Amino acid sequence: MRDLASRLPSSPGFWRSPLRGPRFTSVLGLVLLVGVPVLFVTGLLSYAAYNPGLSPVNDKTPDKGILGFYLFSWPTDPTWLYRLTQGVHVTLGLALIPVLLAKLWSVVPRLFTLPPVRSLAHALERISLLLLVGGALFEFVTGVLNVQLDYVFPGSFYPLHFYGAWVFFAAFLAHAALKTPAAVRTVRSMRDARRRPPDAADQAVDRAADQAADDLVAPAPDAPTVSRRGALWAVGGGSLLLLATSAGRSFDGPLRSTALLAPHGGAEPGGGPNGFQINKTAAYAGIDPAETGEEAWRLVVAGRTGTVRLARADLLRMRQHGAALPIACVEGWSTADQAWRGVRLRDLAALVGFDGDPPDVFVESLQRAGSFRHGALRANQVADPRSLLALSVNGGTLSPDHGYPARIIVPAAPGVLNTKWVARMTFGGLA
Repeated sequence: MRDLASRLPSSPGFWRSPLRGPRFTSVLGLVLLVGVPVLFVTGLLSYAAYNPGLSPVNDKTPDKGILGFYLFSWPTDPTWLYRLTQGVHVTLGLALIPVLLAKLWSVVPRLFTLPPVRSLAHALERISLLLLVGGALFEFVTGVLNVQLDYVFPGSFYPLHFYGAWVFFAAFLAHAALKTPAAVRTVRSMRDARRRPPDAADQAVDRAADQAADDLVAPAPDAPTVSRRGALWAVGGGSLLLLATSAGRSFDGPLRSTALLAPHGGAEPGGGPNGFQINKTAAYAGIDPAETGEEAWRLVVAGRTGTVRLARADLLRMRQHGAALPIACVEGWSTADQAWRGVRLRDLAALVGFDGDPPDVFVESLQRAGSFRHGALRANQVADPRSLLALSVNGGTLSPDHGYPARIIVPAAPGVLNTKWVARMTFGGLA
């Protein structure tokens, strides 16, 4: 029985890796201590960018309650704001995956320690650790699946990721409060140790200190095949590899071809004025070409003074304006500034009785399915002179995949709020 017990994960002798210990774990923990708050803050900013308080259409977490305390009206300046915040959020999240996995591997023996609860304080620590590990895996897995456009999880990504982030970050804060002081002391001791000439006696003392200070150290470790420093370099190399093969989708030109692991990486989709990235094609969205023809399509604009129906030729006769704006999506990809041209949203608002400060607008697409076939824009977005109902891009007519006959383009807004295949706009009367 004693021999059997030694073979169980609950036995210290079961874990034989010489890499585990407070030093390896502390370095990884401090990296996550910096990276995870950045992920959390940029994730909250992404949620705010949807202006969820504006309309039920934009709000995917209507039961958030106090968790929406920080929400604010998303600005239109700088135009690259969402491109930056969401690019950092997704790219950093991918780059931290090796660090997270290594950190979880380094502490896995603690999941099997017996007795499972030694005191009330220990019970609280175990619960926070369970929430931390579960929350981390859930957030990173759902985030990666969303980036890859693979929605195999149950329910909508938006509420799952939003509530999961709060659970994970609360557990992260509790764990950080408990472990950060010890991690800092350990890293300082590593720095001090490097200043001493190494010899066998010092190394023996260090191993004894590790063993006394932390239960992660194997009492009878196997012979090392790599040093802890080498293992940390391997983890860092993995993070740099993911960074190098994903960051390029936030840029145009040669850098995009380096984003080998991203669905919107690689070469640009075609050439010409419309030769830049899209998320969904017209065919995928179920857009019937018969609905977008010159004879069939009409834009319905509704507001204070009634309803106006405009053909594309009518829109082209209105005063045209230009704006150089990017498109940035929640999946972390973006384009460089494209030269859009069309009718200002505030000029369309003036057609239906809003000659002064324009109100919010509810935009509806010909697309009949999908989370954001409808979307709402705030008054500050409508009022911005760069906010357009775009009819052309880069000197050419919009292609069907880029939203022909007309699409919304707004500075700093998430891509899904730049509605394509626009059919109706209701100013001052959000549905």
